Amino acid sequence: MNMQPVRERTEEPRRAPALRLLEAMLFAAGEPLDEATLLARLPEGADLPALLAELATEYAPRGVNLTRVAGKWMFRTAPDLGFLLARDKPEPRKLSRAALETLAIIAYHQPATRAEIEEIRGVAANKGTLDVLLEAGWIRMRGRRRSPGRPVTYGTAEGFLVHFGLDSIQDLPGIEELKGTGLIDARVPAGLTVPIPNDDVTLQDDEDPLEPDVIDLGLVPRAVPEDDED
Repeated sequence: MNMQPVRERTEEPRRAPALRLLEAMLFAAGEPLDEATLLARLPEGADLPALLAELATEYAPRGVNLTRVAGKWMFRTAPDLGFLLARDKPEPRKLSRAALETLAIIAYHQPATRAEIEEIRGVAANKGTLDVLLEAGWIRMRGRRRSPGRPVTYGTAEGFLVHFGLDSIQDLPGIEELKGTGLIDARVPAGLTVPIPNDDVTLQDDEDPLEPDVIDLGLVPRAVPEDDED
């Protein structure tokens, strides 16, 4: 009777309790977690940057990856598998061209009022365009401009960074990157620049805080031709 050699079971090295706890917190969270929140729940003296780096390396080849978005951390489906899972999700509402242009203007020129958005686009803004972006959680009302009428100023929200997988607003492409992707003509006029985006939550010198239960009078439709329907 031939006896096959018994293979010894190789046990995986025990993972540090702090690493297991960090992993559990990130899996259980329904939204990205900032480092202050993570550190407050870890054992005293835990090296959070080292733990995050170790966890990110461990999950890099897996079906989910540890990703930093909006300055926070979360597990996300690996990019190469996203298209497979997308088939099981309801088809998201596609933004109109006007909404995409408005979102881009706010992202690069924030804080921006409706009038400033219209000036850049060259056409009147549809009320529904800003409503859609607000409901999606991609933009937010920041404050009021210290100018006649005190119009509301808009900026991007954390949901914008999370949706597009950006760690910070500065990760948006610059003019050379936009040329490379074909999103703008490579033969742009000399001197054309793309603003460096800034989503600092601190109000600027020409902004006042929003009043409680603010009603955005800047969204009242204007009696001028509009170029789109949402």
